[in-house]
Amino acid sequence: MAALCRQTLPGFARSTGLRCVGTSSGQFQQAAAAAQTQKKQKTLARPNVRNIVLVEGVRTPFLQSGTQYKNLMPHDLLRHAMKGLIKRTSVPTDAVDYIVMGTVIMEVKTSNIAREAALGAGFSDRIPAHTVTQACISANQAITTGVGLIAAGQCDAVVAGGVEFMSDVPIRHSRKMRKIMLASTKAKTLPAKLQLLGQALSPAALVPELPAVAEFSTNESMGHSGDRLAAAFQISRREQDEFAVRSHTLAKEATEKNFLTDRLDYKVPGVATPVTIDNGIRPSTMEQMGKLKPAFIKPHGTVTAANASFLTDGASACLIMSEEKALAMGFKPKAYLRDFLYVAQDPKDQLLLGPAYATPRILKRAGLTLNDIDVFEYHEAFAGQILANLKALDSEFFATKYMGLSAKPGAPPMDKFNLWGGSLSLGHPFGATGVRLVTTAANRLIQEGGQFGLVAACAAGGHGHAMLVERYPS
Repeated sequence: MAALCRQTLPGFARSTGLRCVGTSSGQFQQAAAAAQTQKKQKTLARPNVRNIVLVEGVRTPFLQSGTQYKNLMPHDLLRHAMKGLIKRTSVPTDAVDYIVMGTVIMEVKTSNIAREAALGAGFSDRIPAHTVTQACISANQAITTGVGLIAAGQCDAVVAGGVEFMSDVPIRHSRKMRKIMLASTKAKTLPAKLQLLGQALSPAALVPELPAVAEFSTNESMGHSGDRLAAAFQISRREQDEFAVRSHTLAKEATEKNFLTDRLDYKVPGVATPVTIDNGIRPSTMEQMGKLKPAFIKPHGTVTAANASFLTDGASACLIMSEEKALAMGFKPKAYLRDFLYVAQDPKDQLLLGPAYATPRILKRAGLTLNDIDVFEYHEAFAGQILANLKALDSEFFATKYMGLSAKPGAPPMDKFNLWGGSLSLGHPFGATGVRLVTTAANRLIQEGGQFGLVAACAAGGHGHAMLVERYPS
């Protein structure tokens, strides 16, 4: 399968996209060294701007909802990620200035889950903490909030991350029942109480309200939007299934090669065997994929349960610092967090196109091109969504008509794209994925010897996010 091709020539071929045909090995080595030296002269450091670094990022194993984590609470997972970060870095628990965590569907008993998890993890109770929410880019928002605090000189060290727990989401009484329950606190007489009891037993009052799975502004589910987006960009069912197989295959390979070093083991209370891997990684054949029926637009849709990300439980945490603080404390950072931006589009027809809009903007702002990027880590909400964004980036029509560009920016090459799997296979806890993306980009830069990484993601509401990461020098 062409999408699975990842073989590139070191340095030269990866940075230029050229094939070295008819070149002697000595000439090739000189050319590769020259290209790499020229590339390393670039940096996104700016005068009089604080350098902000990623020291470390960790996460729990990402599990399909309703499996091993099902009897826990979300703050249990987030606490574990934060304790794992402390253990991995040996950061003193009173050395952090601020804590920011993301989540989407809040557990009502721990509404500021950042604070509850921080206290449980052993951080000083003198450290302020708050929780942010921005759909699938909530952890991205937590990270960039921390970056902003450090850049402004308010903090030197911030812990950021997030959690999502789809095994146990809040389910409300109906609005009618809530009104009855509130009125009951004011009912003083027996007849008044009996009247309210009769209303409470009516079928209309007894039907519960489930968490919204649709855009409030359009009343359309994200899966439905993904199906329409794939149709608009003429992404076939086969292309989507091929991309999903690619994601699972690469995730399995990365797991077997121990590339996913950000993942922590988790010992579920009362269970003898610890959780050590992400349990949604399931490579399949195209024949098996083809047997699945459409999940949203029936019977002719192309999005299925296998080429869409699944409901996931998981948490993540990372330590970000000013460079001077990190070095003073003896840390060896993984990467610089150089620049970021957020975009927003029409939530009806362009709900999931955030990466396409964000990618050329952040590259232009940094003075980089696609060829300068060694590692791409994009959130995979749906296979069709990813492929639609890639087609949008490679479309002159879309670039000129919708993005206001004079020419298409081009699509990221697949030999640099999500090479350790993605959300389709590893899972997507809404509030936690951003840390996985940024940490994976940094770890891949270190392993592959690259310099620049680009992270991008879409989110509900028509939002998108992009961040540039630069490998910390050896």
